[in-house]
Amino acid sequence: MTDETSASLLAAVPMPLVLVGSNERIRAMNPASGELFGAGGEGRHYVTVLRQPGLLSAIERALREGRPGQERYVQKDLARETTFRVRVAPVASNGDRGVLVSFEDITEVEHAGQMRRDFVANVSHELKTPLTALVGFIETLRGAARDDPEARDRFLTIMEREAERMNRLVSDLLSLSRVESAERQRPTDPVDLAELTRSTLNALGTLAEAEHVALECVTDAEDGDGTYVVAGDADQLQQVLTNLIENAIKYGKDGGGVTVRISHKARELAFRGPAVELVVEDYGEGFDPIHIPRLTERFYRVDTHRSRSVGGTGLGLAIAKHIVNRHRGRFRIDSTPGKGARFTVLLPA
Repeated sequence: MTDETSASLLAAVPMPLVLVGSNERIRAMNPASGELFGAGGEGRHYVTVLRQPGLLSAIERALREGRPGQERYVQKDLARETTFRVRVAPVASNGDRGVLVSFEDITEVEHAGQMRRDFVANVSHELKTPLTALVGFIETLRGAARDDPEARDRFLTIMEREAERMNRLVSDLLSLSRVESAERQRPTDPVDLAELTRSTLNALGTLAEAEHVALECVTDAEDGDGTYVVAGDADQLQQVLTNLIENAIKYGKDGGGVTVRISHKARELAFRGPAVELVVEDYGEGFDPIHIPRLTERFYRVDTHRSRSVGGTGLGLAIAKHIVNRHRGRFRIDSTPGKGARFTVLLPA
């Protein structure tokens, strides 16, 4: 097989491929490997192009001993880190022995694996804390507090709170799983966001009163009939509203109020058409904007102790983000310390 034929065959393969000859120089590179290592690699010694020690050792073994091998290759740049599974295989062409080096991008696979490990670790940690408390109180009730009615009532109250926390956590995990499984299926039912918002505010009225928080709904039209209709899943959008408003009540209660603003945009650049914007705003302590990029991660909390004390599971904003994504919308968070927080949902109308 001629070098020209080898090069044409390599060019037809989408993954990066590098063919190294027996003289230890690169005989051919396909376009994908050119993007990875830069143009002009052909004819150069492989050491000057493929610089990572583990990969160089594998190529040397394949050239000297004819042994195939496999290595990991990590390329870092300013934008991202890419991980490849590299296979090194001896090949023969026109009586010349060489080595074919192939690069399989496994970045997403490794990322998914890391996410799964982090998720399991986080769930285990979140469940372990209340379970440890329950086991400790049960042992106490069987022993020292067996005949102490006051201690028994206090411990049972705490046990009930911890059990409710675990129940909320399991419910949120199930919700997150359902939302993720349906994220590619775009909902089509007409939903009036203004009507849904008023219904949600009524349902949360008792919680707001208990926290001494005033709830307000503001729209930008006198007659909102049909103005705020979006294609959506009413139950999921109500879950978004509930999560955002509950958070605003619990974390922004020092400000004494929560405002939900709904407005219609005749043309939104993000959708190249009309949109409905929903903003949930509180006037509490707010938080440092440094946390914003990570707030929609599972179990991420600005203040872990405070979140747990108010019953938070760390999953509410992750669920909201996935639901908004399913509706092909946009989700934005803004906050200034001492001036409250704003959570904006933008949906195509």
